Amino acid sequence: MAPPLMSVPMKKNKKPSLVLTLSAAGLLIGAGSAAYWLLAQREPSWSDLLVGANIIPSDALFAVSLTTDPQQWQKLREFGTKETQAELDKNLVQLRDRFLTNNGYNFQKDIAPWVGDDVTIAILAPATASKPAPKPVTTNEDAASDQQSMVMVLPVKNPEIAKSILAQLKTLKQGKWIDRTYQGIAIKQNQGQAGENFSAASLDGRFLVITDSPKATERAIDAYKSKTSLATIGGFVENFPKIANYQPFAQFYVNVPTAAKIAASSPNRRLPAQVLAQLQNNQGLAGTITLEPEGIRLKGVSWLNPNSQRVLTVENKAGKMQSRVPAETLMMLSGGNLQRLWGDYVLTSQRNPLSPIAPEQIRSGIKSLTDLDLDKDLLSWMKGEFSLSLIPTTPKQGSPDDFLAGLVFMVQASDAYGGQSLRKLAEASIKQLDEVMKNQYQFQVQSGKVAGQPVVNWVSPYGTLTATHGWLDKDIAFLVVGAPITDKIVPKPNNTLASTLSFQQTVPTEPNPTNGQFFLDVERTVKNFPLPTLIPNQQSLLAATRSIGMTSSVSDNRSNRYDIFIALKKVRNSTALPSPKSNNNN
Repeated sequence: MAPPLMSVPMKKNKKPSLVLTLSAAGLLIGAGSAAYWLLAQREPSWSDLLVGANIIPSDALFAVSLTTDPQQWQKLREFGTKETQAELDKNLVQLRDRFLTNNGYNFQKDIAPWVGDDVTIAILAPATASKPAPKPVTTNEDAASDQQSMVMVLPVKNPEIAKSILAQLKTLKQGKWIDRTYQGIAIKQNQGQAGENFSAASLDGRFLVITDSPKATERAIDAYKSKTSLATIGGFVENFPKIANYQPFAQFYVNVPTAAKIAASSPNRRLPAQVLAQLQNNQGLAGTITLEPEGIRLKGVSWLNPNSQRVLTVENKAGKMQSRVPAETLMMLSGGNLQRLWGDYVLTSQRNPLSPIAPEQIRSGIKSLTDLDLDKDLLSWMKGEFSLSLIPTTPKQGSPDDFLAGLVFMVQASDAYGGQSLRKLAEASIKQLDEVMKNQYQFQVQSGKVAGQPVVNWVSPYGTLTATHGWLDKDIAFLVVGAPITDKIVPKPNNTLASTLSFQQTVPTEPNPTNGQFFLDVERTVKNFPLPTLIPNQQSLLAATRSIGMTSSVSDNRSNRYDIFIALKKVRNSTALPSPKSNNNN
């Protein structure tokens, strides 16, 4: 079945929900992150650009380019479980029927003969993003023009067929078609209820532009003629080659400064001026998604505004911690420099109401619990690679453990640039922590040995082994909390996480060198540990996922690179998408 998202609505009876318009794309994006991404390209060849990058206005909030290849859409439907396939099919059918079937069009017959390999859907910001956010419901065309609007750009590979389709639009159930001209461009527009006008225009016979607002059509034409489109955004051309891929399924863009302005104008959650200023330093996020035999790969890049004063430190010295934890590790998150990571978090999160935890709360919490200063006593020596891992315990027969797994924190106590070891400073801070546990919480602080190496155990007043800390290779401090799994990391395990097939097939090898990696064995983790609900349909999405891996790096002093791979299960004997006849009521 052909992909309904690639369909061009030639008439419209009701203004479609933007959420519904992007639901199928969101289903794919939501499996990983969360995120939305930008595609940027090289100007000398327009064929290399995100489709419509020279048409979509530069202040677009979000743009997604999707393939029109039916085989790729069928391949997407083969991933997951029967439940996730049903959810995806439901969204695809709704989109197909809303934009095609209900308007008397068929993708294979009316669209496929002339449309290009990819089409782009973009969400434009309100005409004046600095004004207070408009009310969610409008009753006239002027008010509707201030809402977020949608633009679809469809490349034309057969101009004659496209021209005939546009010239012979089917009769509307309500209203009528009218012709108008803007800057010499002929526009077909349906005249229906106020605020529900739909427009279509052909640009140079090469692109068909579809919008849900006359103003949006004019803004797209202005961007095309005055060269104020996505293609002119700072950093756009420079960063796209970093994530280019052959025949991608989707490519994404999000405009960070414009999104920040809209968030700042929200009457419910206004951003402080200093937070808004920090967000203005960022320019965009971009990503390319490809479908592979075992899952979905996303290559992403984020970059700063070329005019911002902020620069990134190019430091990619991670990539060893996966060789220090055992093969059975369920989750591992590593980074190159914890002190710098904290500094970046403070920079963007301080006094930011959207941050999960305010830096001031973290500082005060650590001070209250341990009497230690986070910056001076701890982070001052945490300048090397670090990791946080979840390692399951090996149950002993007849003696069930209180904890199913141990949480392991490791950090290299050395200068990130290979300078003098900071172990003495680290030892002083850890000794302070031992005293706090002993005097303030009445824990027993006992010296011990694991595999002949000295460790310190914290034992609660009830006699349960609560935590263990020690050193690996002289300059790597570790802390184990929960199940007693210290013997799995001391000495260094022979069978490591890095050597497992699951890790090697999931965690991307690029970019290299790296400043951080992430691995999650979803199947085993979900089976043994209840996870909090963070996103809609979380359980069904997790049930469709085998593992998740990510590798990141600082590409240069103004951009970061990310590669993510989501290993997915497959649906056996997947069925075809239901035909339009059986879904006319959707």
